[in-house]
Amino acid sequence: MHNRTNVDRLLAESFKELAAGAPIDKITIKEITDKAGVIRPTFYNHFQDKYELLEWIIRTEILDPIIPLIEEGYLHEGLILIFANLQKEKTFYTKVVRLEGQHSCENITRKFIKEILFTFINEKAGKRTAAKKGLTVDLIAEYFAQSMTFIVINWLRMNMSLSPAQMADIFQYITTHSVDDIISEMQ
Repeated sequence: MHNRTNVDRLLAESFKELAAGAPIDKITIKEITDKAGVIRPTFYNHFQDKYELLEWIIRTEILDPIIPLIEEGYLHEGLILIFANLQKEKTFYTKVVRLEGQHSCENITRKFIKEILFTFINEKAGKRTAAKKGLTVDLIAEYFAQSMTFIVINWLRMNMSLSPAQMADIFQYITTHSVDDIISEMQ
């Protein structure tokens, strides 16, 4: 008998292999389960639909690995790891980025990054509040999740033409400099 994590991974690998040859929105549950060697009810015991499976893949393969780095204050290294893990599965994620609507890569990524940042900011801030009225932890987490998601999605759409380290540098630069600073440094 398979344990839950092994079945999840088996279904994920099946889904990713199928995505190499077909648009994600055209892949059926039956194709995923046939390739994985399990029956359809097994899929539904683990995931509601293929989009929940996609969320599981993004969370476990891209975002969960960065949590320990962020918790230890290694945000830059966490960013590099995000881009490196996306690059390892380039074929899959360049297909995922084409999804539109509520199951888009953008929506999934932003939701998870916001959760990670919200937890991180809350833990770091403790009982302290922002110096500016209305600047809540939720607003800060949403802002940086939007920014990070924008950088990730554009990098995927640019066919990953810059290295993970270059992308992490760009994100860190943009988020630590004002627009005036960036303009004044232009050559």
